[in-house]
Amino acid sequence: MLRPACEVVLFGNDEGTNEIASEFGIRHMPDVECNEYGTPLVSSAFKAAQSIASHQLMCYVNADIMLMSDFLPAVERVHRYPFLMVGQRWDIELNESVNFDDAQWEASLQTRVAEHGKLHPKSGIDYFVFPQELYDNIPPFAIGRPGWDNWMLYQARTSGASVIDATKAVTAVHQNHDYSHNPGGTTGVWKGPEAIRNRELAGNGDHAFTIEHATWMLTPQGMKRALTPRSLYFRLDAVPVLSPRLRFLRRPMKMLTRVLIRIRSMLGVNQS
Repeated sequence: MLRPACEVVLFGNDEGTNEIASEFGIRHMPDVECNEYGTPLVSSAFKAAQSIASHQLMCYVNADIMLMSDFLPAVERVHRYPFLMVGQRWDIELNESVNFDDAQWEASLQTRVAEHGKLHPKSGIDYFVFPQELYDNIPPFAIGRPGWDNWMLYQARTSGASVIDATKAVTAVHQNHDYSHNPGGTTGVWKGPEAIRNRELAGNGDHAFTIEHATWMLTPQGMKRALTPRSLYFRLDAVPVLSPRLRFLRRPMKMLTRVLIRIRSMLGVNQS
């Protein structure tokens, strides 16, 4: 539904995927590499998409996310290069199909988000916009399990790319769902063997960057550096991770951070 039209590649061989791809005239890649549990691998999907993409700018978006007409204008306003654009999503209960043939579908969805939506924490990332050459060696993360999205932000910072938080410019809507597709349910997704492996591949927490680690913000008024007290704190927190020679500072800086947060909380300082 985005205009100008984007090249869409749909990965996976779940029931109905091929039919949907045919209905909407989008490319279907059924043969994505999977782990022993049958879960598609992030590395395989990204590599395949980059090998067939017609455009230099790439976007990964989870299939339970709806984007609106503010998305492409936001991408066009990014003037830093290389870059990674991410943003928080809005979680809503949506138990009926959206009628995309209705000219008012977006306005109705915006109203629903305003009335009932909940902004997801900055630890979860559901879309990534980046130039093709930004990622060339992604570990074999399992899609839909924790940790890999946070590693993507870490890797972008490591490569020197500008990480842009577009939350204020992009309304990304997430349809709430359960985890019945996983035999272990919610526990299996977040604490099962795939989750454990993902976290190991991502550095067991050291490389778990969040949107808080963004270096720029995209707002309705344009791009601006992330220089709020909270943003500066997360930049400080990232220094020992991004500079290996300063890794010995990781623990003392975390202790200092906890003290500062406690002091700010006691003083009632706004940390946003």
